[in-house]
Amino acid sequence: MADSDNTRLDDAARAGWLYYIAGRTQDDIAQTLNISRPAAQRLVSLCRSEGLISFHMNHPISSCMELAARLRDRFELQHCDIAPSDGSGETAASGVASLGGVLIERWLRSRKSLVMALGTGRSMRASIERVSPMSCPLHRLVSLVGTISPDGSASPFDTLVKLAEITKAQHFPMPLPLYVSSPEERAQLIEIESIRRIRAIAGEADLWLMGISQIGDDAVLYRDGFMTRSELLEMVRHGAVGEVTGWVFDAEGRLLDRGTNLRVTSVPPEPGSDRLRICIGQGPAKVAPLRAALRGRIINGLVTDEDTARALLAG
Repeated sequence: MADSDNTRLDDAARAGWLYYIAGRTQDDIAQTLNISRPAAQRLVSLCRSEGLISFHMNHPISSCMELAARLRDRFELQHCDIAPSDGSGETAASGVASLGGVLIERWLRSRKSLVMALGTGRSMRASIERVSPMSCPLHRLVSLVGTISPDGSASPFDTLVKLAEITKAQHFPMPLPLYVSSPEERAQLIEIESIRRIRAIAGEADLWLMGISQIGDDAVLYRDGFMTRSELLEMVRHGAVGEVTGWVFDAEGRLLDRGTNLRVTSVPPEPGSDRLRICIGQGPAKVAPLRAALRGRIINGLVTDEDTARALLAG
């Protein structure tokens, strides 16, 4: 109940900030928060009755929403949520996971049938673990990434099956390894009819949710055994700074046309897409890859924490 109450106060603070400070209408707020207009009205009233706003916002979310507004303007984002930071990496990660979980729940509570495409990673997994059990038979979940680890086992960071268990939604896993042995093998595998269908569903998804990781000495793909040392060094020599769904990009957000990118089986990013492409991630190591992904329009939505947001704005 405490978590539920805190989430409702967070929503009330967001609604109050949008109404009293940003000057948005209740219809605007309903659309932004993906709720009905009466629900938006109730949240604005709750914000006032709980004393979250007077001449200024009496809630830590106010500075977060200011940062989110600045990031939206700077990078032309369609969506941005910022979790409060207290200097602790653990607290920040927990806050971002909570916001990610709230975002996923909001979408899945829609009465309109939708398709949600999912990447993998620790932040994504942590967000999905915050989602409350619900029944979503109208919705479809589809994987953007192969769910097989380098040793042939199921990936421990797969998010699709976990969310499907929580929501009972129809789901479409990608039964492939992240990387295959050659470009020729990749070309053959992605032409398999069932794989083509999965990729087509992902391409038409209403929302993509992805993690992000850095490419460097501490690269997650190398640490988890998806890349060899020589493959990593080759990508770094050619300017790689980050990756989403296994696709590696440089500091300007340009996908590299070499190395592991020739053998990756994931659905490719769509820079500049009008559809929602939201990344969930935070921390100092994620600043460079996030900035690059934002510059290159690989993503147009972000869920992160205050410290990461400030670092992105400072660059």
